[in-house]
Amino acid sequence: MKKYVCKVCGYEYDPAAGDPDNGIAPGTAFEDIAEDWVCPLCGVGKEDFEPVD
Repeated sequence: MKKYVCKVCGYEYDPAAGDPDNGIAPGTAFEDIAEDWVCPLCGVGKEDFEPVD
């Protein structure tokens, strides 16, 4: 599973860790997160994230 980074603030979503504070369990692929999820640091939507190489 790929990591994704927020283009606005640099927050990195790591699927291995998930985002438990916002209801995303560890092991959840970025593609499987609900479309209304937002960056926990700056509040932008999934469209402002890009995959990390």
